[in-house]
Amino acid sequence: KDLTTHDPFLKFHIKAPVYGTPIYITKEERDALLNHPMSSKSLNAIRDIFVFHCCIGCRVGDLLKFTQDNVIDGAIEYIAGKTADDRPETVRVPINSIARSILKKYEDRTRKSLLPFLSEQKYNKGIKDCFREAGLTRMVTVYDALTGNEKRVSLCDYASTHMARRTFVGNLYKQVQDPNLIASLSGHKEGS
Repeated sequence: KDLTTHDPFLKFHIKAPVYGTPIYITKEERDALLNHPMSSKSLNAIRDIFVFHCCIGCRVGDLLKFTQDNVIDGAIEYIAGKTADDRPETVRVPINSIARSILKKYEDRTRKSLLPFLSEQKYNKGIKDCFREAGLTRMVTVYDALTGNEKRVSLCDYASTHMARRTFVGNLYKQVQDPNLIASLSGHKEGS
């Protein structure tokens, strides 16, 4: 409002975010995970939800909100929660055969959510456990944002809900290499 000419933050600069190479699993690793029998019913469900998540590519917050109403004519339709306020565009992702079989496996018209989701915290821990049980332990080099250095970690220790989104984007980019198409399917801003 131009009430003062002194800017106390003039000397402070916020660094641009630094991102390392996106780490994601291949289709072969995704399929190995899907086909590996887990040690418990809950880990089987977490594995299936993660693989479904890899096939849809949404943010975990959107996945938590999905209901049967989001399944429309062989696709998942939703407005990405992160961009709903400034760019409320409908994201439509065709449901492939793997995602369709997972939906059929967990179909329950009495449940409000689309899949039997626990909590984001249990989902993240469960993903790591599923990767470990399936032997997805290859070493990956990641950027450590705290130290600014690289570090090597096992894939099973690095796995998280966001890896499902990176897997969707990374494997799709290998096929089509069209950033705008991928952005429209993943709820990213065009050109991001």
